[in-house]
Amino acid sequence: MEPGGLSKTQPATPEIQHIVDQVKAEYERRENRTFDIFQAIVYRDQLVAGTNYFIKVQISDTSYAHLRVFQALPQEKQGPNLESYQIDKTRDDPVTPF
Repeated sequence: MEPGGLSKTQPATPEIQHIVDQVKAEYERRENRTFDIFQAIVYRDQLVAGTNYFIKVQISDTSYAHLRVFQALPQEKQGPNLESYQIDKTRDDPVTPF
């Protein structure tokens, strides 16, 4: 993939779930509620000066959210950062950049 280009949608991996787990508390803080389900389903990534991840996350039996998470380059020694998110998504909504 070229820098700035967006990958195709891919099934979530354990690495992607780990990223989602690391930003869950921030998502819950912003939404002012907790979630029993917070499961990464699919994702796309974009190489910039680090990586943007666009991740579809299941947050209840029927509800989904799309997260945009930025992961800095390894030498920056920073964890993933929840940049933005979209709520009220369905299982069938495509993951698109936002």
